[in-house]
Amino acid sequence: MSKLPQFYEFFAGGGMARAGLGPQWQCLFANDFDHRKVDTYRENWGANEVVHGDIRKLCTTDLPGRADLIWASFPCQDLSLAGGGAGLKGNRSGTFWPFWSLVKGLRTENRSPALVVLENVCGALTSHAGKDFSALCGALADEGYAIGALVADAALFLPQSRPRLFVVGVRDDVSIDPALVTSEPSPIWHPRNLVNAQARLTGTTMAKWKWWNLPKPTSRVKTLSEIVEKSPNDVRWHDPSETEKLLAMMAPLHRQKLEAVQRSGASAVGTVYRRTRRSETGEKVQRAEVRFDQTAGCLRTPAGGSSRQILLFVEGQRVRTRLVSSRETARLMGLPDSYILPSRYNEAYHLTGDGVVVDVVRHLSEHLLLPLVGEKAAEKRIA
Repeated sequence: MSKLPQFYEFFAGGGMARAGLGPQWQCLFANDFDHRKVDTYRENWGANEVVHGDIRKLCTTDLPGRADLIWASFPCQDLSLAGGGAGLKGNRSGTFWPFWSLVKGLRTENRSPALVVLENVCGALTSHAGKDFSALCGALADEGYAIGALVADAALFLPQSRPRLFVVGVRDDVSIDPALVTSEPSPIWHPRNLVNAQARLTGTTMAKWKWWNLPKPTSRVKTLSEIVEKSPNDVRWHDPSETEKLLAMMAPLHRQKLEAVQRSGASAVGTVYRRTRRSETGEKVQRAEVRFDQTAGCLRTPAGGSSRQILLFVEGQRVRTRLVSSRETARLMGLPDSYILPSRYNEAYHLTGDGVVVDVVRHLSEHLLLPLVGEKAAEKRIA
C-alpha cells in the first residue's frame, strides 16, 4: 500500500495543483467540466484518474479510496471584481455547492479528508460584502474543520503579479503543530482585505479560525527577461504601425516610463495591458499601461483582445511588441517546459490563465499540508 498521502483534485484544469503537490502526493481522482482541459490533463498525467464531466452529476461512489486532501480551485468568474457580482449564487462560482455536497457525502461514509483546500480570486473576500467568504468558512466549520486562509502572490516566486486566496480546512481530529499557527496575522500572507474578511466571521466559524504560519520564500527564481522566448512559434511580431498605435494609447505617465528606458540605452522587456480608463473629461478611453519591473501583470483568460498581455521589447530607440506566447504563459505559472500545452494558442492561454501557480502550491504543500498529514496519514493507512 502506498505510503504517500493521497488527494482528489476538483476543477482540475490541466492538473496544475497536481504539478505543485508533486511526487510527494498520489492522485486518486480528478475532475473537470472542460473536455479540452481534460485532454491536456490526460496528456500530461495519464487517463486513469481524471474524469470529464459536470460536477453536479458526480456521486461519492465515483471517488475511490479515502483521500487525505481535497483540492478545489472552483470557478472564480462570479467572485471576480471584473465579474457580474453573482457570487456563490452564480452559475459558475456556484458550482462550489454541488462540490461541497460531495464532501458532505464523504463524511456520512466516514471518508472525510484530513484537509480541504479551496483556491480562488481575492474578490471572494469582499463578494456580497464578505458574506460569500463567511459562507465558505462556515461550510468548512459545519463539517468539522478548523479554518484558516492566506493570500499568496505569485510574484513572491515568479515574475507574475497574481494574488490568490487559499482557504485551508483541517479536520478537527487532526493534530496541528503549534509551529504551523501564529497568534497574529502576518503581513506577508494575511493582507488587510483578508484580515477584514476574517473579522466578519461569527460564532463557531470564528472560534475555529487559525492564522497559518508559513515562511517567506527566500528569493524569486527568475525575472521576466529570463522566461521570454527568443523565437516563439505561436505569436508574431507586430508590424511597426501596430506598435505605434499601441504606444499612442499610452497616457503621459506610461509614455515617460518608456522614454526613460530608451534614454538609458539598455535593453529591457516590459509588459503592456490595454485597459479602459476615464479621461480627464470623464469619457471612457482605451489606454496602454506599461511596466518595466521584470514582473508580468496577472494572466487572465483571453475572453477578448484587451485581456491578452503584450510584451514590449526595448533596444535603444527600437521598440518591438508582440503577444505573450503560450509557452511564456506556462512559465509564468511555474509549469516546466516539458509540460504539454494545447496546440491552439487560445486554448493554451485559457488553460494557463485559469490555473493555479505551481510554485505557490508547492510552497503550501511543503510548509503546511505535508506537515499536517504527510507521515501521520501514511502511518494510519499502513496500520
